[in-house]
Amino acid sequence: MGVSAPPIQPSPPDILKESGQREVFCGLTSIVWLHRRMPDAFFLVVGSRTCAHLIQSAAGVMIFAEPRFGTAILGERDLAGLADANEELDRLVKDLLERRPEIRTLFLVGSCPSEVIKLDLAKAAERLNTQLLGRVRVLNYSGSGIETTFTQGEDNALLAMLPLLPSADEEQLLIVGTLADAVEDRFRLIFERLGITTVRSLPPRRSTDLPPVGKGTRVLLAQPFLSATARALQHRGATLLSAPYPFGVEGSRDWMATAANAFGVPAERFNAVLDPLVERGRRALEPHREVLAGKRLFLLPDSQMEIPLARFLSRECGMELVEVGTPYLDRQLMAADLALLPPATQLSEGQDVDLQLERVRAARPDLVLCGLGLANPLEAEGIATKWSIELVFSPIHGCDQAGELAELFARPLRRRAVLQLS
Repeated sequence: MGVSAPPIQPSPPDILKESGQREVFCGLTSIVWLHRRMPDAFFLVVGSRTCAHLIQSAAGVMIFAEPRFGTAILGERDLAGLADANEELDRLVKDLLERRPEIRTLFLVGSCPSEVIKLDLAKAAERLNTQLLGRVRVLNYSGSGIETTFTQGEDNALLAMLPLLPSADEEQLLIVGTLADAVEDRFRLIFERLGITTVRSLPPRRSTDLPPVGKGTRVLLAQPFLSATARALQHRGATLLSAPYPFGVEGSRDWMATAANAFGVPAERFNAVLDPLVERGRRALEPHREVLAGKRLFLLPDSQMEIPLARFLSRECGMELVEVGTPYLDRQLMAADLALLPPATQLSEGQDVDLQLERVRAARPDLVLCGLGLANPLEAEGIATKWSIELVFSPIHGCDQAGELAELFARPLRRRAVLQLS
């Protein structure tokens, strides 16, 4: 007897598609959580001083610190084609590795400036791999924000690692997407108690400890913005499990139920393990639900996490969804969460920021989930906001974190209520 999970229904057809001026964060931002995940890796951005300042600001790293990322700055001569950027890049990499011998994987990260001048980082990585054979692996991917949203930086980084994954047909569960170490440890413990003993992660905690992939691999996505990685894993023979994302109690339980069904875990065992976690998570939600229930929420497109977050906030916190926007809608990856949204939910894909702001002002929602560039202007107009990027940096996955996730949305409403009273 299998574990119960909601059936997947066709996604709603009424989607407003927009194309125009966008307000997005740069894909280089993904380095901030990836470099914490893999301490033996280094991310070298090939870009401008603006790129360097962005990453320093996003990471909150002091200028005298030496984190596991840096910028090979393209100067005016590089941008004008008057200098050999490849020669300079080789010199910088050599100096870096002499100073940081612990590096095992070096990512060359493309930026808007490097892509504009057509600097071929794939060839640079190939050349450096030949020079540094046996010393370090050099990979490359694009973190440019020209055509992407900021979370796609992780998708591109994982895609760059995929050719290095060994092939194996053993049965395993592969959790894909960066998680906080404590959250991942908790998930592994739960799966172990369910009897799923071979559980691996991508990205791994060590960049050289790459998981195998093959016909016995069942992929469970922990993050909803990994479309290219998911399809590449399927191409390698893995099976992609369709589940809601593990945000909130319901989503986390159904996420685990999907894995349990795939590995034949008996319903009695599943319920014995999950029921106490579900009950504890629901109790943690209650004080925040009192603040959020009945409040109107507008989700602007920014991170691709909007649809599963909307599902959580409407079903478990009682919020009313005015509009749910997403930069890109991958129907396959979002099928389970789309099926759990209220039937009349207004969805939008893409962005025309002026038109969307007009709808926000007309609706006057209680709370808007949006990027950093829109938060302050909306706050100045008296509309409470929540930064979408904060959700990527925070440990929000799993039943145990449901209360913390709800609190992130309740906090700006509580703050506004206090300010109005004062």
